Amino acid sequence: MFSLTDNGIGGASEVSRPSTLYAVPDAPFLLLSIRGEDEAADDEYQAMMRFAGLDEGGMHRIRLTHRALGDVDLTRWSGIVLGGGPYNVSDEQDAKSAIQRRVESELAELLAAVIERDFPFLGCCYGVGTLGSAVGAVVDRAHSEPVGAVMVELTAEGRSDPLFAGLPDTFDAFGGHKEAASWLPPSAVRLATSPACPVQAFRVGANVYATQFHPELDVNGICTRIDVYKNHGYFAPETAESLKEDARQRDVTHPTAIMRTFAQRYTRPR
Repeated sequence: MFSLTDNGIGGASEVSRPSTLYAVPDAPFLLLSIRGEDEAADDEYQAMMRFAGLDEGGMHRIRLTHRALGDVDLTRWSGIVLGGGPYNVSDEQDAKSAIQRRVESELAELLAAVIERDFPFLGCCYGVGTLGSAVGAVVDRAHSEPVGAVMVELTAEGRSDPLFAGLPDTFDAFGGHKEAASWLPPSAVRLATSPACPVQAFRVGANVYATQFHPELDVNGICTRIDVYKNHGYFAPETAESLKEDARQRDVTHPTAIMRTFAQRYTRPR
C-alpha cells in the first residue's frame, strides 16, 4: 500500500529561512484531515497553506472523514501533515465510530511506513496520539489541557532542533485536547513541554514530528474552532465567548513559523 522508495530526503540539519517558497513544489505536501465539519476543515486547510507559504497546488488535502486513504506513494510527496480533530486514540474501542476505526487503522499503516522511511511528517495535536501509539508511547487522559493558550517551553533538544529554529525558548501557543502522551519511549525525543502537559512536541528519527499544540492556529483560527466545537465536550458551551475573548488577549505569533519551517525544510523545488 505504501511505497518506501528513496526520495532523496536527508536527515536533520540547520535550515535557512528564505522569504518565499515555491507555490507549487515538484512534489506537493499532503494534508490529512480528520475534521468532518466543513467550516473547521476548510479553515484548517487554508491556515496550513497560508502559514506554510503554499497554495492548493503545493498542498493537497484528503478528508479522511469523507473517503478512505487509499494507496499513498511516498515518493510523490514532499511531506505529510496530519491535522487535529475530535478523535482520540485513547477512546474506548466500542465508543469509536466505524469511520474513526477505519481512519486509525489507515493512519497506523501509513505511520509504520513513515517511521521506517524517516519520511517528513508533522502531526498536529492528534499526531501526538497517533504517532505516540505507533512508537509505543503511553497516551491517556492524565494531561489534558483546556481550550486556549498554553505556555510552551522548548527542551534542550527542542532548542537545537531545526524545526524550532528561531523560536524563543518559551512561547504561547493555542491548544485544547482530551488526551496526551504521559510517557515517551527511548526512540522518541521530547522537544517541548508545558506546565500541565509533559509532552508538547516530540520527534522520531530525524524527520517525523508531532506537536500537542496547534502550529497552524492564530486568533481567528482558534475562534473558529471554539464556535465549531463548543458542543464537543472540550468546554462548557456557555463559556465560548469568554474563551474567544481570552484568546484575543494572548500573543500567539510564534507557533505558525513551524509550518513555514517544515515546508522550507522539505519542499523539493523546481
